[in-house]
Amino acid sequence: MAKPNAVLIAWMFLFMAAFWSWNANAHEVRPIIATIGMAEDGNVAIQATLNLEAAIAGIGAGHEDTADSPEAATYDRLRILPPAALQAEFDRVAADFLGWITLEGNGEPILLSIASVDVPEVGDTALARISRLALTAQAPPGTDRLTWRLDPWLGDSAIRVVKSASDEVLGSEFVRAGETSAPLSVAQPRAQSRSAVFLRYLEVGFTHIVPKGLDHILFVIGLFLLSTRFSALLWQVTAFTLAHTVTLALGMAGIVQLSPAIVEPLIALSIVYLAVENILTDRVHVWRPVVVFCFGLLHGLGFAGVLHEIGPAPGQFVLSLVAFNVGVELGQLAVIAGCFLVLGWTMRRPWYRSRVVIPISLAIGLIAAVWVVERTGLV
Repeated sequence: MAKPNAVLIAWMFLFMAAFWSWNANAHEVRPIIATIGMAEDGNVAIQATLNLEAAIAGIGAGHEDTADSPEAATYDRLRILPPAALQAEFDRVAADFLGWITLEGNGEPILLSIASVDVPEVGDTALARISRLALTAQAPPGTDRLTWRLDPWLGDSAIRVVKSASDEVLGSEFVRAGETSAPLSVAQPRAQSRSAVFLRYLEVGFTHIVPKGLDHILFVIGLFLLSTRFSALLWQVTAFTLAHTVTLALGMAGIVQLSPAIVEPLIALSIVYLAVENILTDRVHVWRPVVVFCFGLLHGLGFAGVLHEIGPAPGQFVLSLVAFNVGVELGQLAVIAGCFLVLGWTMRRPWYRSRVVIPISLAIGLIAAVWVVERTGLV
């Protein structure tokens, strides 16, 4: 009796972990994305996107989920404010916010000022509201390189330096919390080694699955649960990989683009379908890889949205794309390895379906169903 009880504890733990995180999109502390351009007269313009409510509340890198912060109540209050009211809240901390950003030209500090704040209307409260800040500055004469740094508590950031006249990307970098970017040229494209680009985008792809991609994690767990034979799991994972590789490439190339308001609910719906099928059938049918392939097309568009925010390395589009995709695959394999480690020993037991597959699939399905309702704005 001890082993079935151990399984019961395992699936209850998975359920509680997922339940704890099912509103993660609304409470996610996302990196600041900044695009920096400098005109010939030295005028610097920065367009930054960020979770403004988290910055105002003082919630940063120390909390992957805002709900874990002592300022969670403040954050939740700010999330439902209309744009004008939220901007008024930001105005009170604007001077502090500018002090948390360090921009230097050829090693000389550049004084920033806020040109505008664009706060969206209160929409789907299941998703973090992303606002846009326009910052301006005047660089010292002769500036040809810029460096960027955020105060450590603000967390990671992704920056791009572009030519103001053409928007040509001259350099980009994913900057870890508290670190200073490498000097980025404002005149010539930055040369980056292929190995550095590969490792950078490999990391971004992996972390998008583990630990940040709960919806993708639940999808992969759903694939694992019904596949008691490795060959069946291999066919499904291969179909999923091929599909999301195609739409990731097409999405990044701008050939296929769908609004996240469409893609995200459909991704959640794909998880619901997988969970329901796991409950209703005890074997992998021949059509399942085809269905998984179709769902993989949706997930690929979701991956494209993430990679598009950061932007591929200048002049190394294909390498960035491949490295990100490899990182995603390694993340998925890590999830599968974790499933084998926790549940692999149960797969040949007569009670595997009744005490493992059905309970966990039910938990996954309920969570994904809530996501569908939240992401379609029905609540």
